[in-house]
Amino acid sequence: MVVDAVRIADGADMLDADLHLPENARGLVIFAHGSGSSRFSSRNRQVAESLNSGHFATLLLDLLTPAEERIDVRTAEYRFDIPLLGRRVIAASDWAGRHPTIGKLPIGYFGASTGAAAALIAAAERPNAAAVVSRGGRPDLAADALPAVRTPTLLIVGGNDGPVIQMNEAAMRRMHAPVELAIVPQATHLFEEGGALEEVQRLALDWFTRHMTR
Repeated sequence: MVVDAVRIADGADMLDADLHLPENARGLVIFAHGSGSSRFSSRNRQVAESLNSGHFATLLLDLLTPAEERIDVRTAEYRFDIPLLGRRVIAASDWAGRHPTIGKLPIGYFGASTGAAAALIAAAERPNAAAVVSRGGRPDLAADALPAVRTPTLLIVGGNDGPVIQMNEAAMRRMHAPVELAIVPQATHLFEEGGALEEVQRLALDWFTRHMTR
C-alpha cells in the first residue's frame, strides 16, 4: 500500500492529509473528522485501516489549518463552523478528482460528529459522490443542505446515545437520498465499548462496497 502525506489547498489555506492507497483500489473514502479532532483520530484511523483492507483508498484530512487548530484549542471557534468544514471537504474532493492516480476513483465520505455535517454538505455540492457514512454524527448541522443530498447515506449511532439518535432521525426526515439508520446496541457516542467500533467498521465497509464501484 502506498502511503503519502499530502497538502490540499482551500484558497490560500493549506490542509494536511494522509493518503493511503492500497493495490487495486475500488474507490476513495475521504474522512471528515469531528470537533476538536484531526487526521490522527485513532478511531477513524482504525476504520480507515479496515477500508484499506477492503481495497478502498482513504484520505484522512485535517479540516483546520495548524494556525486555526491552535486558536480552536483555546476558543473552539472553528470546530462548529460547519460551512467552513464543508468547504474544506469539497476542496479535498476537487483535489482528488484532479489527482493523476486516484482521479478516476469514485468518491465516498466518512464523517464523524460535526464532520458528518461537513460530509453531507460536500455530497450536496458534489452530487457525483457515491456514498456517505456517518459515525456518531451530527447530520442535522448540515441544515438546508440535507434536502439537496442525493447520495446514499448510512447513519451509524450508538444505542445508548439517545439525543444523537433523535438528531439523526430528524435529519433523515429532511433528506431525499436513500438513507438508513444503523444503531449499534449498547454503544455510546465514541463507540468505546468492546466490539462497537468493529461493528462500525463492518457496517461502513459493507455500505461502501454496495454503493461504490468503478
